[in-house]
Amino acid sequence: MFADLIPQLKGKMPDLRGRLLANQPLAELTWFRVGGAAQLLFMPEDESDLAYFLAHLSPDIPITVIGLGSNLIVRDAGVPGVVIRLGRGFNAVEVEPDARVRAGAAVPDVKVARAAQEAAIAGLAFYRGIPGAVGGALRMNGGAYGRETKDVLIEARGVDRTGRARVWSNADLHYTYRHCGAPEDVIFTQGLYQGSPGDAAVIEREMEQITQSREATQPIKSRTGGSTFKNPPGHKAWQLIDAAGCRGLQIGGAQVSPMHCNFLINLGGATAADIETLGETVRQRVQANSGVLLEWEIKRIGLAAKDSVPA
Repeated sequence: MFADLIPQLKGKMPDLRGRLLANQPLAELTWFRVGGAAQLLFMPEDESDLAYFLAHLSPDIPITVIGLGSNLIVRDAGVPGVVIRLGRGFNAVEVEPDARVRAGAAVPDVKVARAAQEAAIAGLAFYRGIPGAVGGALRMNGGAYGRETKDVLIEARGVDRTGRARVWSNADLHYTYRHCGAPEDVIFTQGLYQGSPGDAAVIEREMEQITQSREATQPIKSRTGGSTFKNPPGHKAWQLIDAAGCRGLQIGGAQVSPMHCNFLINLGGATAADIETLGETVRQRVQANSGVLLEWEIKRIGLAAKDSVPA
């Protein structure tokens, strides 16, 4: 158990409106369903509440931001400091003139795709294939089926570590493959996307094809974290993993998906250490086989248990 930070913080933040939960288990907030607790979980009411919290939080207290938990391993010994999770105050989706869509950071990517489709806005259907929320897509330049966030984003809004709200243009973010150039301490709160006029029925068919493709090729009904490793330049991660003989490889309760080698799955009793150790084993075998060192796409946070992979 971590020390309870709530009494200390409440004295400094009398006007805070969001929820503070001490030693809050995080496993149920992740798709893998593994990991320890947050020393403090904070769920702000809205952007101004988030800004107030950050402005009054000691810079010595670390902050970790999580979203839908779809691309995340929480290590077994938990996460020290404050874990921030955006919720109801950040889940609005609005269709604007000129084929634009504005979405809060807590909005699931699939809802962005659906809102655009219903408004006959083309260009955002690829978000149907991303199992996360807008905040994660902004932070990681989320993409699928040939398109990325950088291809459709006009601007992103967020709050920095000092509590200052800012707006970043697409160019300001310096997007590259699965990377955003914004400072690490920025918490994105909203994205504004540019689509183009389209046909709702055509877009609906495109989204249905994406759905069918995911169901046929990815273990989406398992406890998984989506794509585990980034595709190295000139390669596909799953092919390198398969060539290294890792398809179906199992450590403890974790397994490399037999359906798609770039997915790790929790068979039911896995620990975070099982999953991370399996991932590191895959990296070692791929490097030994092909000379390519895979880079994690899944975010790993918190402290490892003594018998786990070193943090």
